[in-house]
Amino acid sequence: MKRIIVLAAFALLVTATQATTAQGASAAPTGAATAPPGTVEASAVSYVASHPAAIHASSSDAFVQHKTISTRQGLHYVPYDRTYKGLPVVGGDFVVVTNVKNHVLNIAVAQDQAINVATTPKLTKAQAAAIASQQLTTVDRVESNRLVVRSLGTPRLAYDTLVAGHKGKNVSRLHVYVDALTGKVLATDDLVKDGTGTAAINGPNPVTIQTSGSGTSFSMTDPTRPGISCRNETGGAVLTGTDDVWGNGVGSNIETGCVDALFDVQHEWNMLGTWLGRNGINGSGSGFPVFVGLNDLNAFWNGSQVHIGHNQAGDWISSLDVVGHEFGHAIDSTTPGGQSSNGVSEATGDVFGALSEWFTNEPAPFDVPDYSVGEEINLVGSGPIRQMYNPSLVGDPNCYSSAVPGMETHAAAGPFDHWFVLAAQGSAASGGNPASPTCNGSTVTGIGIRTAGQIFYNAMLTKTAGMTYLRYRTATLNAAKNLTPGVCTNFNTIKAAWDAVSVPAQAGDPTCSASGTVTVNNPGNKTGTVGTAITSFTLTASPAASYTWTATGLPSGVTIGSTTGTVSGTPAVGGTFNVTVTATSGANSGSTSFTFTVSGGGGACSSPGQKLGNPGFEAGAASWTATAGVIGAFAGETAHSGTQFAWMDGYGTTHTDSISQAVAIPAGCTGSTLSFWLHIDTAETTTTVQFDKVTVTVGATTVATFSNLNKATGYALHTFNVGSFAGQTVTVKFTATEDSSLQTSFVVDDTALNAS
Repeated sequence: MKRIIVLAAFALLVTATQATTAQGASAAPTGAATAPPGTVEASAVSYVASHPAAIHASSSDAFVQHKTISTRQGLHYVPYDRTYKGLPVVGGDFVVVTNVKNHVLNIAVAQDQAINVATTPKLTKAQAAAIASQQLTTVDRVESNRLVVRSLGTPRLAYDTLVAGHKGKNVSRLHVYVDALTGKVLATDDLVKDGTGTAAINGPNPVTIQTSGSGTSFSMTDPTRPGISCRNETGGAVLTGTDDVWGNGVGSNIETGCVDALFDVQHEWNMLGTWLGRNGINGSGSGFPVFVGLNDLNAFWNGSQVHIGHNQAGDWISSLDVVGHEFGHAIDSTTPGGQSSNGVSEATGDVFGALSEWFTNEPAPFDVPDYSVGEEINLVGSGPIRQMYNPSLVGDPNCYSSAVPGMETHAAAGPFDHWFVLAAQGSAASGGNPASPTCNGSTVTGIGIRTAGQIFYNAMLTKTAGMTYLRYRTATLNAAKNLTPGVCTNFNTIKAAWDAVSVPAQAGDPTCSASGTVTVNNPGNKTGTVGTAITSFTLTASPAASYTWTATGLPSGVTIGSTTGTVSGTPAVGGTFNVTVTATSGANSGSTSFTFTVSGGGGACSSPGQKLGNPGFEAGAASWTATAGVIGAFAGETAHSGTQFAWMDGYGTTHTDSISQAVAIPAGCTGSTLSFWLHIDTAETTTTVQFDKVTVTVGATTVATFSNLNKATGYALHTFNVGSFAGQTVTVKFTATEDSSLQTSFVVDDTALNAS
């Protein structure tokens, strides 16, 4: 399953402040800031000044009053922070509660005793940061480091160091409180928490969303995607709560609508980064708020905000394709040329809605990947509002004509939507999605929605004011050509899809010619003897050109001339070597393979047996160089034998893990083998595309590559001959890479390098 985690970042609402200094446990403070008489704030100031014992004040305390939070029931909450001799006090905060008449009802205080500590540290900031960094498996950065008083429990002078990185396989932003006198870790507080909600459209529930807050104060503000929040259309306030559990699954509930909306835009944001390489909605790492509660059968983007209305049944229409569509307008507005108009604009929104839906890849009965728009919201009681794969099903045109630009803006999106589906899926039914008819009777083979989306987005980056169907035809053809130079498969599909919806060729359309094929002539298998120069030979390639020659797998002591293709030298070790020679000229290349058998070299294996240290990982990471958190015993996977193993990737985010070990293969051991047990499980559903993979190398030679396509129940044994490395010290390395959509776990155990 996806490992989805939510960052909940605590933020203080610091606006106009009031400062109050306490003079003693029983003395009233002097110099207290005042507030207008008769206000909530004045009542709080008076209470704090006259009740130092209630807040455990010391003579060195000072207080900062923050913005009052008021409710419609007439209650007011006045929050305070505390300092001690000028240092922030972690755990020194309190809240004064008043009623509608500004009478103090109660006070909530974090600490339980007055502070009396020395404020001169014995540790330096650097020492505290080093101690804090040890609390994570890997540290990406130290975000902040400050001297504080920690007053939760017995007050202590401490460093509050915020370190970001990973604990095992999980992302972490960890506050570490280090005693500034002794170096002891007093406490830790991870800002990474899972916020959950019960959605009406997305699922399965509970869905995971990223929210802000801690303790008993949370809000639907995304802490990692600037600008993203969910607000109530009435009043415009960000939704808040006392816990990080949101919504009730009822479609007419505002909070539930916001669960769906945040879920949608957060996944769209991830899609933009993962699939399209775009930094946030606006391309500069920021986004825009979404408002739920519009009293209209509609949703819209107003240039700076997305507003979500309801369907005829009164349920909020915050589905993936609708929210994705509206933020698609935001993307359109923040790419060159600005906001498009008419059908092109609406089609742009539909494309981003579809991309978001397919990226998220929800299971039935939720918002499954398809090319229908609004099928989950049932806006007016008649099902989808648009059918991208066959627009005529809802009365929109399938095919372009000169009349289309003058049509109602949503109807005018029909042929453009149709083009995108043909480019992505093709004309045939696929994966449970219906066939998409063509206007010219042709058959179109799709290139996949991710690739089609990349081409469309890159075309948007060349967008100018006044974009039309005709201009987008040229722009997407240029994008397809530019993204895969010398390879015309995608270009041809984009062109065929435009032809299939009757958008005519334009004078500015580019053409695409596939690069030429290089054929390297095979020299046949070769033989040699250790210590004796080989008979040199030269490889050739056609067509005639100036080639650069490279080779892998040649015996030690034998090389290939990079400009001549001539192989020469004296073999240093015996064995059978699998050689691949490649000739490259510009963007064109070709290869051929043969074996090279070298006899001699000391006869029998000089030191047979298993050569890897700690091959089953039962001694942890001993003998191995590994990414932190890879080797160990972890819940969710099991060892092939024993208790420990190497678990690479499995995050569902862009990630690279590796393990490696240098090993000497004795001379003469030409029958040596590398073996390991490998288990692969994945949430990817494709049967054709390698999204995540693990590569096994010995020295500079890749001996095997496995991917999400090789998923299987249990472990499988893999064995490879590495006799060609006899007499050498080489590094055996496993490198796993994962994209950020769906997880793939590569689990290795019981490795061996048997010399023979």
